[in-house]
Amino acid sequence: MTDAKPLLATLKGERQAVPPAWFMRQAGRYLPEYRQLRAEKGGFLDLVKDSDAAAEVTLQPIRRFGFDGAILFSDILVIPMALGQELWFEAGEGPRLAPKMVTSEIIEGLQYDPAVLEPIYGTIRRVKAALDPRVTFLGFAGSPWTIATYMIAGQGSREQAEARRLAYTDPALMTVLIDRIVDSTVDYLLAQIEAGVEAVQLFDSWAGSLSPAQFERWVIAPTARIVAALREKTPQVPIIGFPKGAGGKLAAYAAQTGVDAIGLDETVDPSWADANLPRDLPVQGNLDPLVLIAGGDALLTAIDTIKTAFAGRPHVFNLGHGIQKDTPIERVEAALARIRGDAA
Repeated sequence: MTDAKPLLATLKGERQAVPPAWFMRQAGRYLPEYRQLRAEKGGFLDLVKDSDAAAEVTLQPIRRFGFDGAILFSDILVIPMALGQELWFEAGEGPRLAPKMVTSEIIEGLQYDPAVLEPIYGTIRRVKAALDPRVTFLGFAGSPWTIATYMIAGQGSREQAEARRLAYTDPALMTVLIDRIVDSTVDYLLAQIEAGVEAVQLFDSWAGSLSPAQFERWVIAPTARIVAALREKTPQVPIIGFPKGAGGKLAAYAAQTGVDAIGLDETVDPSWADANLPRDLPVQGNLDPLVLIAGGDALLTAIDTIKTAFAGRPHVFNLGHGIQKDTPIERVEAALARIRGDAA
């Protein structure tokens, strides 16, 4: 397994002499070939819905950098779209969703339509047919809490105040929404796996906004349900959980969700994570995307620190969050050279 697919082997618990690497948002706007294709095809959602174009975007960073993992080019908010909520992207402002999920009538009227997601499965099949056999193909979805925050507010927000308020004032209604997202996410990820992905990641970008009790209810419990459902149907497929901002709650997340690997954001001390997470649990992360832009000694030192901290456990080298659009190509090349032990 190690020689065939080092990233997949690591997610299944094998420690590698050189950690396999992929970067979150590695397929996207920092690449000139992506910008050219997007200019030809239109907006972001136009690309996501075009299976040929989305497959090309997925493969671009593999051709350029030789990453060990290819991450499906899509977006976490396709689940609200499949539930019937209108999704669009405002230039320079990000996603918008309507109507906002704030009443029982609106939430209870959600109906999941799997046909909406067919172009994404087409993308997976195209990538799978073209992918180097040593490269692991990663699918993904947003975790229920993060998806709910967007559906309730209609857009991203720093404090997720609207979602947190609903969770406190009407937990029964929030439960209905979370349950719809859980069921849809299981269906969506199982279909990704059937189409050809070999591992999946659950992105919980706003997990850090919750108190411990709320984190237990709205992050850990729904994630555990998704993991259990996937494991029942596809036990061979590793699941990476990425609860950004969880901090000291990471140990509880690792113990109670059942994920096969845990992603760490850049605020987590690698030495702390190694000491406090289960000894055999694969970890992924956690280079600061901004130090990747800075380069130089700061970048090399940060990479060495992470590699040293996780030398004794299965480790997938990655960023602590998504690669920034102004990241120079040469910084990515330098980072990969250092990770792989080449002269840098």
